[in-house]
Amino acid sequence: MTASSNPHASRIALVTGGSRGLGRSAALALAADGVDVILTYVSDEASAQAVVSDIEVKGRRAIALRLDVGDSKTFAAFADSVKTVLAATWQRDRFDFLVNNAGVGLHANFEDTTEAQLDMLYNVHFKGTYFLTQKLLPLIADGGRIVNVSSGLTRFSIAGASAYAAMKGGVEVLTRYLAKELGARGIAVNTIAPGAIETDFSGGMVRDNPQVNAMIAGFTALGRAGKPDDIGGAIAGLLGEGNRWVNAQRIEVSGGMMV
Repeated sequence: MTASSNPHASRIALVTGGSRGLGRSAALALAADGVDVILTYVSDEASAQAVVSDIEVKGRRAIALRLDVGDSKTFAAFADSVKTVLAATWQRDRFDFLVNNAGVGLHANFEDTTEAQLDMLYNVHFKGTYFLTQKLLPLIADGGRIVNVSSGLTRFSIAGASAYAAMKGGVEVLTRYLAKELGARGIAVNTIAPGAIETDFSGGMVRDNPQVNAMIAGFTALGRAGKPDDIGGAIAGLLGEGNRWVNAQRIEVSGGMMV
């Protein structure tokens, strides 16, 4: 049974990188809005299961599956795992929302960035998003939605982010093409572009370095660095019923950085 054939079925979101940071916040915010969650983790199963427990406390169902978004050879097997848990846990063959969130950071000046570093970012951020979405597409319900997580760094430039931002720029272009090609199935595709957020991303630089945190606050209109829940709430809001007509858009959630 698909979600579209049963209007009373629970909505289900698949959130990559849902064990920590922005993905964790998005998973919890979606659960608070009545959405069940499949979340992925790459190594920290204990943290992923803790998120599952937190979601279950909210009265929703959740499953954690291992996935390395930088290894596209595993995507077919991962899609099979998703199909299995959909049938076993929800008696469904489709889910509703895909949030391509999992990622890694890199802070290196252009002249110092190595080919291996660029390949790593490409595999995780662009190739991973591209081919994971492709493999999961048969499992996404008609009328479903996709959110790709990008970065404010595609609009403003900060030294040391050339490779990372370039990959996210590719994701933003991909978003528009997905919206164009998947429109026939009623699937809307959008980009959320966070500003600087207090997480363990890039070694916790924004969260743990007072000088960096103060610098970001100084060029952000709302006067502080972002929190994970600023982004998780925005993702859940974008996937809410009131935003079904939003499509092919880049929505920056940065508190007004560099305006």
